[in-house]
Amino acid sequence: MKITSVNNDLVKETAKLQQRKYRDESGLFLLEGEKCIEEAIESGVQIERIFVADGYNKFTNFEQIETNDAVMSKISTTTTPPKCVAVGRQLKSEWKKDYKRVVLLEDIKDAGNLGTILRTSCAFGVDAVILYGDTVDLYNPKCVRASVGNLWKIPVFSIKSFEELSELCSDLTPVATLPKSKDSVWLKEFKADKKVLIMFGTESSGLSDELISYAESNGEFLTIEMSSQVESLNLSISAGVILYKLFADD
Repeated sequence: MKITSVNNDLVKETAKLQQRKYRDESGLFLLEGEKCIEEAIESGVQIERIFVADGYNKFTNFEQIETNDAVMSKISTTTTPPKCVAVGRQLKSEWKKDYKRVVLLEDIKDAGNLGTILRTSCAFGVDAVILYGDTVDLYNPKCVRASVGNLWKIPVFSIKSFEELSELCSDLTPVATLPKSKDSVWLKEFKADKKVLIMFGTESSGLSDELISYAESNGEFLTIEMSSQVESLNLSISAGVILYKLFADD
């Protein structure tokens, strides 16, 4: 099959997946580049279609739609379009009570940060990630790229209400990551319980009062020790430091 017009209906439908509204409605998302598509296939993501540049012949087990630079530019979100772009079906995960290491991200707006934290969570043995509140779409193309193929290697759950969160994580100890306070423990001195919920907020606002109270009542506060000359760390860096310290040696 070959498509060379940017006005083709299938091309226009594929390009719409750059927007969250259409990803939510269709349950589909974009995968850009060979490595991303290969990782998705290996992880069992259902591939609906693959657009390939003229002369590219990598995914021979799938029906490939041969196309030109104009179409690839239309459907891709990158400055320089890749040689292949696929459409995949979003995965649905089922919560398991035996999760011991869960990361919660509240109101995260940067898709690149989210993708990087998902990649880091996979690297250090996190069992699941919760996107809490008004967090960026998991299937945002920037997040998919930043996760470098790890998006589908870890269960991710979107939760809007505190009631649902507290019920789902009732057997996990909530740990709020915060600037230093009289009640927080330095990371170098912190020992994680057997089942923990490590909670991260935004760089600008931190965790909500609701989640801080949750940790104060049922869990602990955790702070990274660092130079007084530095006010804060990038969120994905903070997550990487904490997850490495808590879980890398287990």
